[in-house]
Amino acid sequence: MDVSRRKFLNVSLISSAALLHKSVGATPTETVETNEDSLGVLVDTSVCIGCRKCEWACNQQHKLTNKSIKEFEDKRVFKEHRRPDDNAYTVVNEYAVPERKKPFQMKVQCMHCNDPACVSACIVGALEKDPMGPVTYDAWECIGCRYCIVVCPFQIPAYEYDNALTPQVRKCTFCIEKGTKEGKLPACVDLCPNEALTFGPRKELLDLAHGRIKESPDRYVDHVYGKYEAGGTSWLYLSPVEFTKTELPKLSNDPIPQRSESIQHNLFKWFVPPIALYGLLGLVMHQTDKKAEEGVADE
Repeated sequence: MDVSRRKFLNVSLISSAALLHKSVGATPTETVETNEDSLGVLVDTSVCIGCRKCEWACNQQHKLTNKSIKEFEDKRVFKEHRRPDDNAYTVVNEYAVPERKKPFQMKVQCMHCNDPACVSACIVGALEKDPMGPVTYDAWECIGCRYCIVVCPFQIPAYEYDNALTPQVRKCTFCIEKGTKEGKLPACVDLCPNEALTFGPRKELLDLAHGRIKESPDRYVDHVYGKYEAGGTSWLYLSPVEFTKTELPKLSNDPIPQRSESIQHNLFKWFVPPIALYGLLGLVMHQTDKKAEEGVADE
């Protein structure tokens, strides 16, 4: 039996055992009830000046790229709408709309959903929703299936495709490693010079957002994005224009997992027999090759 086939057999058997172990316990997750004191961030796009200091702060906190803060002052990046990736957990984009004389800017990052689709889709529990708000990621648990990337309605999780040995899924961490659960500010919020970002209990942020709309109805559309979308998110937005004119998707109020879990987990439930058959097939191949080798030796 050649080396490539031997490797294939070993991988088949190990993968079969691992997937059998994980699949047997695969059941739909329960909706996460967020704590009344769960944390969030309110993004007021009407006062964002597009300085991109939030990008630099995030970059420094997570040691992503070795760029100076001066390089983040380059506004030419606004010519195209960017998405967060494995080297940028948050980006600021600019939007020009007919009803405004000047364009406005908006920060984009993981929304840390109340009932995250990525957590539901992860079959090994590498992603979890913390009751205080953050959606956390454990690289040691991750098997690189990337289902989280597929199901995210905000297209946020990124994968380290350039890392051949130990690729990971990357996204905003809510600076949980910085101590946000204990009340410390996320790096982006801490450095925002114009108070476009407000950190605090989600419940209080919603009150603040509705208060601003009531006080300045000509300044904002009457909509707090993230209050209900996809079951609610930890990051909330105020905007001077309808959100359909930004890159934030129009979503129903239903949590994404409630619509997808039953299909996904039923597939995994019935995935067990095929995996077992692949393992059996590997054993048959091994025995067949062994007999063939013995026949050659006898000759």
